[in-house]
Amino acid sequence: MNCWEVLGIEPTRDHARIKAAYERQEKFASGEELERLREAFREAAGGEPMAAQEQPEVQRKAPNPQAESASLDASEQQVVREVVIQVRALLNDSGHSKDVQIWKAILGEPPADQPHVRREIGRALEPQIRPMAENGSFPPPVVQFLAGWFDWYGLRDAPEQQADDEDQADRAAVDQPSQEESPPQMVNFWPAVVGWIVGLAILATLFSGMGGGG
Repeated sequence: MNCWEVLGIEPTRDHARIKAAYERQEKFASGEELERLREAFREAAGGEPMAAQEQPEVQRKAPNPQAESASLDASEQQVVREVVIQVRALLNDSGHSKDVQIWKAILGEPPADQPHVRREIGRALEPQIRPMAENGSFPPPVVQFLAGWFDWYGLRDAPEQQADDEDQADRAAVDQPSQEESPPQMVNFWPAVVGWIVGLAILATLFSGMGGGG
């Protein structure tokens, strides 16, 4: 497994992408896994040379950041910036950020829906949006849409886990009232019993008094 597979990204010379991939996985790594991740980061960032047999393949695969930028014209680059601004503003609105239709409206507006433009938008948003989607900040429909729209395949299992958690919470909420219904009924029954006993005692006293007077 080479450094790019460990980091979970395609070969690139973009140090920001390499660092973002490292930081995203560092949160969940420990022990030997963390050491492999650190070694992969140093290797990908140029800290240590790659094996000779891997260098030609990486050179063929590694995209040129300047070439990637050149693939977008000035108007498309402006679209990327505007969409990123809109999404970040959406994140400040906790209510609307959970509405999948709003996400579709922002990200699906032409020419933002073009594959090469969509790819650049995804790269700009991934360090911020993907961790939020993974930790349950968005409802399953939003996570499913983002996973498919940006090809974030690791997110496809997240909605299922969230749905299982919600089902368990719903079942617990349904079961809890049934367990608590009996004690209040028992507590409410005793005042009536005490009332009957007191009433009988009063009646007995009255009758005994009447008998004594006769």
